[in-house]
Amino acid sequence: MTHLRWWGLMAALVIAGGVFVAEPRPVPDEAAQRIRLPPGFAIRVFAENFEGAPRLMTVGPDGQLYLSLMYGGQVVRLPDFNRDGRADGLEVVAEGLELPHGLEWHQGWLYVATGNAVIRLRPSGAWQRETVVPDIPGPSGHFTRTLHFGPDGKLYLSVGSETNFGPERDPRRAAILRFNPDGSVPQDNPFAQDPDPRRRVVWASGLKNSVDFTWTPRGSLWATHNGTDHLGDDLPPEEVIVAVQPGGFHGWPYCYTPGLGLNLKAERSEVPDPRTQGFDCRKAVPALFTAPAHSAPLGMTWGQKSHFPAKYRNSLYIAYHGSLGVQDPKHYRDCKIERFVIENDLPVRSEVFATGWRAPGQMCRDAWGRPVGLVIGSDGAMYVSDAKGGRVYRIWYEGR
Repeated sequence: MTHLRWWGLMAALVIAGGVFVAEPRPVPDEAAQRIRLPPGFAIRVFAENFEGAPRLMTVGPDGQLYLSLMYGGQVVRLPDFNRDGRADGLEVVAEGLELPHGLEWHQGWLYVATGNAVIRLRPSGAWQRETVVPDIPGPSGHFTRTLHFGPDGKLYLSVGSETNFGPERDPRRAAILRFNPDGSVPQDNPFAQDPDPRRRVVWASGLKNSVDFTWTPRGSLWATHNGTDHLGDDLPPEEVIVAVQPGGFHGWPYCYTPGLGLNLKAERSEVPDPRTQGFDCRKAVPALFTAPAHSAPLGMTWGQKSHFPAKYRNSLYIAYHGSLGVQDPKHYRDCKIERFVIENDLPVRSEVFATGWRAPGQMCRDAWGRPVGLVIGSDGAMYVSDAKGGRVYRIWYEGR
């Protein structure tokens, strides 16, 4: 990377140890010209020209960014040793994987969720590879697999539904699963003693496609959830935040949460999908926060570790991919990042944080980019993956 490619004129002065030090400011690129952010924030392309669909990211113990390239079958590292806000290059950590998606470091291992297994990688000269969970339901239907380690040290894994509508043949689908770090079944799982061994790893079910999930500062598990299609432009509302309950059933494919916005104390109970009958939707756990249908909420991250202003740190950020299931151009959903204001461990409201990837009246599948994954880097900036544009962006607060 050349000096002229990234840095422009020395444009700002900061005080460091009582001495004025010139701080270079990046030259605006196409992302800076397109994407709109709140005052004081800036965005630039961190890495680009990916052909394998950049998806989810994690920060390693080395402080560097790791990224899954789902269609490329790779996990890569994007180091920025000189801290200039641009990746120095791409280093392949693993390749030949089947649809790698979720990834996270735990006790010196990089865990990776592929289409049909969970593996883990350890840097020891050449990367050592082990299979942790060998038999996840295969990559048919909704094939992304996301993993995270919870506050309890257990491995959680989301597995999407096999179809767009209909009961699952395997209880591990449309569910969040829970394992010990070595892939064994925790004995405190809700169904640990179930006669069906597949069900023993289920933590919660009725989640059609939870592409990402996280824990609140108080330890509650929240997940995004993509609902069914073919009920029109406005149904069902997108269940943007689901407060996942251990052993709970969260509605899919029989029920959905009506209305929009915060659903405090489950005031809006789930209602039946009109294509189903005979299921009591009062038994289903309703969503905590909903948005217009087909918004496609995907990745999520908290702002606590960012170097953003205080009010932006106490927030949850969710990437909206912008679904394809809308017919009327007036109802096209935006591909954007939303900020959720959190009060008393509840998402009381949301507002647009980053937008501009698509032109007015344009469907997101035709847009310049579509955000997918979000993570706060070791430098306090937010990193955003873009599977459509083949990029990773860096968003930081420069103040004004």
